[in-house]
Amino acid sequence: MVETAGMKHKGHTNPPGRQKIIEALTQLMQTRAFHSVTTAEIAERAGVTEGLIYKYFNSKKDLLYQVLDDLFARFNETVLERIAGKSSAIQQLEIIIASSIEYYAANRVFARILLLEVRNSQDYFASEAYDRVKAYARQIRDIIDQGIARGEIKADIDPQILRNVILGTIEHACLGEIIFSRTLDAPVVTHSISTILFNGAKA
Repeated sequence: MVETAGMKHKGHTNPPGRQKIIEALTQLMQTRAFHSVTTAEIAERAGVTEGLIYKYFNSKKDLLYQVLDDLFARFNETVLERIAGKSSAIQQLEIIIASSIEYYAANRVFARILLLEVRNSQDYFASEAYDRVKAYARQIRDIIDQGIARGEIKADIDPQILRNVILGTIEHACLGEIIFSRTLDAPVVTHSISTILFNGAKA
């Protein structure tokens, strides 16, 4: 990917002030949309000066992308821990589906940022957060490729399309609940998705 000047965050260190700012925006977005939160409110919640925000972040949107990057890193660690030692590609994919839905349900700020807040911004696609999301999608593709190579998944399945179907199905299953703050029954949704994807819908 070609890096757009200024779109990567200003540093890779995580000093206390920077972390406080990230946590402040995360807390404010528990009840507020990103566009309605001001940098002055973020600074007040974090207990720092507004100028410190621009020391660590190029813009308010850059801060949003860093919040997503941090949350996605934690999510990916959880997924990797859960699939470790599972040799079956289908098992690993089922764990990814379950972990995604559980994480979206338990971390509504993460879900709202990923599914709603960032995708209408062109500069998101030049951010480190998007790099992380792409790397995660490649992990899923690799699992599918391994499953095809081992004969667990049909050889005539297009791995890219299956990867997209998995990710798209998860998002559509969760989107309404995220937008309207409805309760999401993660085990039921996970079972329904896995049954259709891996057993088929044909009677």
